[in-house]
Amino acid sequence: MLRAIFDRLITRLETRWAYDAGYARLLNRVSPWTFLKFSVATQMADRKAAPSAALAAAGLVGTLAEDCGPCTQISIDLASAGGVPTPVLRAILAGDEAGMGEAAALAYRFAMAVLAHSPEADGMREEIVRRWGERGLAAIALTITAARMYPTLKYGLGFGKTCVKVRVGGEAAPFTRRLAITA
Repeated sequence: MLRAIFDRLITRLETRWAYDAGYARLLNRVSPWTFLKFSVATQMADRKAAPSAALAAAGLVGTLAEDCGPCTQISIDLASAGGVPTPVLRAILAGDEAGMGEAAALAYRFAMAVLAHSPEADGMREEIVRRWGERGLAAIALTITAARMYPTLKYGLGFGKTCVKVRVGGEAAPFTRRLAITA
């Protein structure tokens, strides 16, 4: 019963976002409870605790550290549907901090520093807490974490084999994978 309900939800996701969720189908087939726990774990961030552009920037940095394809595209599509303007999304993908706006640029730099395990994250962490409180910091940190979970799971299960041209606002948007993040 649970498996059938989750399968319908996966179909709805695939249809709405033109996204192949074969990895989710496999997880659901193996264990609906595991699928449920994964789904809950990836939705922990409080989406109202920080500006949507900041959360999009943090999430995209996390996604780009792991993926150059469908996970990046769905992240863009979800951020756009959540109200993040097309120029901001393009700027995040391009690493253009001036074009991102102040909130997104702070979260972008913070996510880059966190993934690089850089001590520079400390000052940015304090600024995030000053602006959006500890709830905002938790939301940004959880967004970075969750963004990496999907592509990592997909690659682990054998579903992460393609890079795609990412589109923002209907047009191709150049980006650089952030794989080369080092301390």
